[in-house]
Amino acid sequence: MDNSKNNIAKKNNIENFMQKTAVVFTGALICCFLWGSATPCIKGGYEFFSIGADDVPSRILFAGIRFLIAGILTVFIGSLGSKKLLLPSKSSSSKIFVLAMLQTVIQYFFFYGGLAHTPGVRSAIIGALNSFVAILVASLIFRFEKLTMRKIIGCILAFAGVVILNLAGNKSSGGAFHFNGEGFIFLSTVSYSFSSVFMKRFSKTENPVMLSGWQFVLGGIIMIAVSASFGGHLVIAEGKTVLALILMLYMAIISAVAYGIWALLLKYNKVSKVVIFGFLNPIFGVLLSAIFLHEANQTGIVTLISLALVCIGIIIVSKGKN
Repeated sequence: MDNSKNNIAKKNNIENFMQKTAVVFTGALICCFLWGSATPCIKGGYEFFSIGADDVPSRILFAGIRFLIAGILTVFIGSLGSKKLLLPSKSSSSKIFVLAMLQTVIQYFFFYGGLAHTPGVRSAIIGALNSFVAILVASLIFRFEKLTMRKIIGCILAFAGVVILNLAGNKSSGGAFHFNGEGFIFLSTVSYSFSSVFMKRFSKTENPVMLSGWQFVLGGIIMIAVSASFGGHLVIAEGKTVLALILMLYMAIISAVAYGIWALLLKYNKVSKVVIFGFLNPIFGVLLSAIFLHEANQTGIVTLISLALVCIGIIIVSKGKN
């Protein structure tokens, strides 16, 4: 009886801690910085591994290897934290498959493909839609929460901040809409939005770190198998071996750490309270792309205005009853 009470008290303490705004903000900030750094990393990876813009099988292989390593790291780290090996049960197998398809295979098939035909800075404005779509999916389709005017206003303000930043820093990169570029990036955001909601749903009965790790493993294996059947291959560019291997490991760490933290945040909080912070993701994506890919100059008063709008939007959605 005492053990049961202690377990309940411990569970409540963990839940209360994970629901603190400061904890959600810090965790989401780490995730968004890591995800934002993925854009220049992926483009750098195309160069290091000699992957052409139209070489779809090799792009899939590149992504598959990354996520397989990420899954192994996630399961390993999660097992250390739980002091037991995180293995999927029969009841969790179908959930892992759904997440693997939405969060890894479909999302990153479109993201890697779209990024090959879209500048890193431009892709950020489309990627910013994922937070708004996730809130719509959670509210209108799954009925996890109500779609209030406050949430709509907060999303619009945050998205406006991203639009201003991208338009101001991307004046010279105009052009027609391309389905295999901007269109693919948008489809990846839709897949991500559904995966966030499903993760919230599944983590009610399953360990979110276990789900995240094994969906990466399964998703990575599927992508590698598909790539192999179409002749995908990676060739490290001359003199880039060390950088290429470090890059691949870092990208795996991005996924293992970011999605692990994100899954925990979704488990203990409403979807809107977590995903609204996703508007910080394109901010980091723009800034890091500008620095490492030399695609745009994103400094000065425009950046400050954009960040202010994003922060105001986040505060509006986060405050009050969700």
